[in-house]
Amino acid sequence: MSREKFVRYSQNWSKMAELEPRTTFNPWTMESPNEPPTSSLPAQVAYKIIEANWPNRAADAHRSLLEAYFVDNRTISDWDVLTDIAVEIGISRDEFGAMVAEQRQRMAQLVIDEHNSAIDEGVTAVPTVVINNVLPVPGAQDAESYIAWIQRLVERQNV
Repeated sequence: MSREKFVRYSQNWSKMAELEPRTTFNPWTMESPNEPPTSSLPAQVAYKIIEANWPNRAADAHRSLLEAYFVDNRTISDWDVLTDIAVEIGISRDEFGAMVAEQRQRMAQLVIDEHNSAIDEGVTAVPTVVINNVLPVPGAQDAESYIAWIQRLVERQNV
């Protein structure tokens, strides 16, 4: 995706910020110093590696990856950036690099398998909330929308 197209895409983040004012979203601009990510797969793989090897750092990794992407506009498809994030949450650069070398392919396949499973379950967007294991609700929604979906589901189950 071109930088211009990614910048336009990231402008949609303002809707999420309106729905959840406790969060911070900084859409990318043409002047952003970093290149936009080319894929989310490397960040997901890095998270899986951290979760498997440093489970006590997984929550920090999750928060830091989201912040890197949505707040700091870092290139989360770049393994140097991902390594820096691992170091920032207290993981040794050398240890992380060794685990990446050893586990990257296997964890990538795991992420792809989970992605395909989600598609099979009807997940077509991020975020998607699956209500009662039957109703996928795609996209960022306001609380009233979730309440309406849940009420509909309850009404159908009571018929």
